[in-house]
Amino acid sequence: MWARLSPQNRAILLMIGAIFLFTSMDAMAKAISMRTSPMMALWARYTGQMIIVIILVAPRLRSVAQTNFPRMQFLRSIFLLCATATFFMGLSVMGLAENTAIMDINPVLITLGAAIFLGERLGPRRLLGIAASMIGALIVIRPGLGVFSWTAIYPLAAAVFYASYSLATRYVGHREDPWTSLFYAAMLGSIIISALVVFNWQTPDLETLGLMAALAVIGTTGQLLLIRAFTAGEAAMLAPFAYSGLIFATIWGVIFFGEFPDVWTVIGALIIVASGLYVWYRETQTAPAVASMKTKKPR
Repeated sequence: MWARLSPQNRAILLMIGAIFLFTSMDAMAKAISMRTSPMMALWARYTGQMIIVIILVAPRLRSVAQTNFPRMQFLRSIFLLCATATFFMGLSVMGLAENTAIMDINPVLITLGAAIFLGERLGPRRLLGIAASMIGALIVIRPGLGVFSWTAIYPLAAAVFYASYSLATRYVGHREDPWTSLFYAAMLGSIIISALVVFNWQTPDLETLGLMAALAVIGTTGQLLLIRAFTAGEAAMLAPFAYSGLIFATIWGVIFFGEFPDVWTVIGALIIVASGLYVWYRETQTAPAVASMKTKKPR
């Protein structure tokens, strides 16, 4: 069934899967931060991913470690580390849904960046989907009504860094082995956080250790899905589906932290879902049909 899907559909499903796993990871990171500190959550995220990747690619580690884009892989690692660090800091002082909602300006940055730096087209359908999703996110955030305090700096910075990471990942794309990109995304963060955590170490209990292990596995899987998504689809086309993270984050907030959304959060979430479905339909159904009609020869 997977093989029957169009490249756009595969890329979109991979993107949604990655976002689902990332929000699950974020919920675990918030729980770990509440039990220990954000630094411990970061350490589990990067060191765990590094260990998992090395184990999985051990037979061909030498070839995986060879990259055609050493500078770009270094930048990707820096961007991802900064994005994760600032977002986890935000989780320690804000609600999961609020933190995710503010960070959800990153699809706008990805779409604009893809047009400016990668030369991807920026058609009306994509602009409409991004605009509608942004309106939905703003309804959830409601600037000026208590969410935008100084703590909003963390998710705002995370949005900028994550958009930069996504664009760098798209630039590398299919020209690099996904496992190579996954390896380098974890390596630098693992080295830096392992050096810093020595000064901030808090011995976790068994339940926290379980959360840390699960965070590493889920985060690694999410990164792999994200890399494959950006390999199969354009960044601008995939950008609106990052807003699905707000839906997942709201669900995790209710289940694990008792953070119940109000009516405005529900309305904003519905707009976000509708915009994502619109872009999906236009990109995978209507657009290919129109393109096919245009390529038919006149009789």
